[in-house]
Amino acid sequence: MPALTIARGGGYTALMSASADPAEPGFDNVLARLREVVERLEGGNLSLEESLRVYEEGVSLARKGHELLDRAEKRVELLVSSAGGVTTQPMPAARDDDGATGTPGAPGAR
Repeated sequence: MPALTIARGGGYTALMSASADPAEPGFDNVLARLREVVERLEGGNLSLEESLRVYEEGVSLARKGHELLDRAEKRVELLVSSAGGVTTQPMPAARDDDGATGTPGAPGAR
């Protein structure tokens, strides 16, 4: 099993493998860039072509962020299961202030 180090940055704690590609942007970098993309798109000062290019970058960043989170989740599950055979269960749905449940972006979500 590869060695693990803990890296802290941007308010997030990430587990990173010592064999991870250091040239690959981390979750914090992806999230920061995605926020910049959203700000540019919301600014409304881009041409249609530029808006499409920036939107494509945002989609790519969102996919990369999901990939990084999925990999981290799998690694945590592996660490937990190897530390005593504990099983993992999905997290309960988040509740809104008015008590409604749902997953953001899911049908019926607000």
